[in-house]
Amino acid sequence: MQNCLGLYIEENIIKYAKISKEKDDIKIDSFGVKFYENIDKAVKQIIEETFSYKTPISTNLIGENYNFFNMFSLLNKKDLQKAIEIEFETYCSEKGQNSNSFETKYAAVNNLEDKEKVKIIFVSDSKTNINNTKQEFTGYKLVNMSPLSMSISNVLKLVPRENALIINIEESTTVTTILDQKIYDVAKIEEGSKEILSKISSKENSYSKAYEICRNTTIYTSDSQEFIQEENNSYLEDIMPTLYTIVGKVQKILNESVEKIDKIYVTGTAANINNIDLYFQEYLGDIKCEILKPYFVKNLSKDVNIKDYIEVNSAMALALQGLGEGIEGINFKKPTLLERMPEVTISNKKSSKNKEKKGIMSTKINLNDFTNPMTKGEKALIRSAVALLLFVVIYAGFSRVLTGQMNEISTNVDMRTAQINSEIKKIQADVTTLNKRSSEYSTLITQMESAGKKISDINKSKNSIPNLLNKIMFTIPDKVQLTSITNTTGTHIVIEAQASNYDELGYFKAKIKTDNILTNVVSTSGIKQDGIVKVTIEGDLP
Repeated sequence: MQNCLGLYIEENIIKYAKISKEKDDIKIDSFGVKFYENIDKAVKQIIEETFSYKTPISTNLIGENYNFFNMFSLLNKKDLQKAIEIEFETYCSEKGQNSNSFETKYAAVNNLEDKEKVKIIFVSDSKTNINNTKQEFTGYKLVNMSPLSMSISNVLKLVPRENALIINIEESTTVTTILDQKIYDVAKIEEGSKEILSKISSKENSYSKAYEICRNTTIYTSDSQEFIQEENNSYLEDIMPTLYTIVGKVQKILNESVEKIDKIYVTGTAANINNIDLYFQEYLGDIKCEILKPYFVKNLSKDVNIKDYIEVNSAMALALQGLGEGIEGINFKKPTLLERMPEVTISNKKSSKNKEKKGIMSTKINLNDFTNPMTKGEKALIRSAVALLLFVVIYAGFSRVLTGQMNEISTNVDMRTAQINSEIKKIQADVTTLNKRSSEYSTLITQMESAGKKISDINKSKNSIPNLLNKIMFTIPDKVQLTSITNTTGTHIVIEAQASNYDELGYFKAKIKTDNILTNVVSTSGIKQDGIVKVTIEGDLP
């Protein structure tokens, strides 16, 4: 049975999960969340608690970046790799970075927009970050370091021909696009649980308490009929702005997707917030949203809630990556020479026939006593060894002559290659200049189109605002007060209102929706303070 300890590490938090696997049977041996100030002590404590002194360990990268290159599908493996290296070197040159300071891996997938090309998902992280992580595991059996966004799909049972997004809201947020069981795109969003926990922790002076507050917070959507309890949800003002930013960027990803997305999965620390899937569902329309549950967790014990497993999805995904699941070739942990060496067994006994039948492979060194007289067979063996040695010496002489000739030819080839590479660099410089000019022209065209759109929007909405105010005047209930009405962009309207009771605000929102005063109407959950309930209602002019 194979086993692996998965550790997802971010600032102040480690999520861990020790997983065993035998064929298709996956078992979770231990798991949990630990808060730390000293990373070395925290790792040591987890390894001691899970008895993982000699267990393979799989962890995440801490600062990876993603680039996407399109390459011709007819390139062989060697040429493809060289072309990718050139693309990355060009990118680093433009950014003023040294490409040699990065460790890199990549995965290839068919380009759905151009069948003659493949899309390269290129992952890079600085060698400094990778070495720092390795040092944290000195003395332990670290076997895998992989980007979490490329591993998180390990806990999901991928369905053929289903297109899905995995929104992993950890320290920062990653959105992994899966098209027909293959990872097609990865997007990073800077906002994440760290922003939420830091705001709450600054009030409570405890990161662990901030984490528990998130677990016990409930989001009420605009369609919810439950009353907002101020004491249980007083931290919504610290949570909702971050989630609102994330859901807006996810909406942009959905709009730019090359294929229609069928389902959205939410995971990570923020997945502990109650009703977060309903919140995403409300904003993202017809696409089904749900919390990502590990597919191999079936028989739950009475003492463990499914939510406890969900919060360590990231650690379980990394453990499965260490067990050989998921995408191959994205492990940034290079095996050492000692790890690559085969195991050697020293024995002074002959192997039994039973062991030979079982196919046991070992190197045997006979430690018999050499003081006995040599037999005829041993003398013949020594003569053969001397003859072989003479052959090797003669062969080495001829090899030296041939090697000299080959080195001369290789030098000429290297000189010619250098000339060709020089010409290629000149061509690349010309291409870069052309691309820069093309980008400038595209920017000017975009600015002209934007200006034209703004003028069009102004003309379109010239009489819309007075009409809106007139309709609101005849619709608003007596006890509802409007604190502001803002035309944010184009036809988008933001109304801030307040009342003593939520029912009156709900009635006002419903009238706006049913009377078609605004379309695509949504509202915040509402915050009650000093006896006044405040909500923000958003929508578009019809």
